[in-house]
Amino acid sequence: MGKRKRKVAEPAEYLTPLFDAHTHLASCGAKTPEEVAALMDRAAAAGVVGVCTVGDGMPETELAFTAAQSHPRVWAAVAIHPTRAAELDDAAKARLAEMAADPRVVAIGETGLDWYWLDSLDGCASKEEQLAALEWHKDLAASVGKPLMIHNRDADVDLMAALDGYEGTAILHCFSSPIEVARQALERGYILSFTGNVTFKRNEDLRQAVAEAPAGQLLVETDAPYMTAEPFRGARNEPTFIGWQARAMAEARGIPAEEMARMLADNAARVYGIEL
Repeated sequence: MGKRKRKVAEPAEYLTPLFDAHTHLASCGAKTPEEVAALMDRAAAAGVVGVCTVGDGMPETELAFTAAQSHPRVWAAVAIHPTRAAELDDAAKARLAEMAADPRVVAIGETGLDWYWLDSLDGCASKEEQLAALEWHKDLAASVGKPLMIHNRDADVDLMAALDGYEGTAILHCFSSPIEVARQALERGYILSFTGNVTFKRNEDLRQAVAEAPAGQLLVETDAPYMTAEPFRGARNEPTFIGWQARAMAEARGIPAEEMARMLADNAARVYGIEL
């Protein structure tokens, strides 16, 4: 019996302007300037006017930084992912601080807390290491005046405690927490960034959060190459396919998709301090 053929995603109906607030271009296969340009051309054909690309460890973060230098519609966020927090040594800190000062770097992330992988991922950083790394990244974000991009998996209570009193801009990327956490985050002024999971049938809480959020506290992202939206869930993702979740967010708020896209792009420009 042959292997089951993997789904191949397709763009949603053209919608612009769209800004992918969190993606991983290198993990999408775009590592060289030529590959980045080709991917961004595909995205532009679907209405994407820019992306913020992110790394998990230092090698991918370096690729994100390089991509942002090589393409006018690519910006970067720099940090070490919480599961890799043990890698945040003096050399990594020095390099991250150097990159963070660059104008093509628009956020410090993704940092945060990930309790999901603690006991099942070989080499996953401990709770103590993740909390210490989050504190260091918070200080870095404050020192350069750029948003803090937060990863959170199964750590709602501890994350909100760790962020309590934080005065900078905080983006809760790939937001997937219950509506009560969304309301608490919004009350604190945090930005909620939604990916393909906002289209999944079971995630009514996420659509409710989109509906309730103040207009200026929303972003849209792919988190590619993962989190592909319905109707292509399970297929490989890239910024080209972000229109599906943008349209789902528009439906949740009861507004035209074009109005939603403009609002989200304006928010990205303001939060990241860039011109689109």
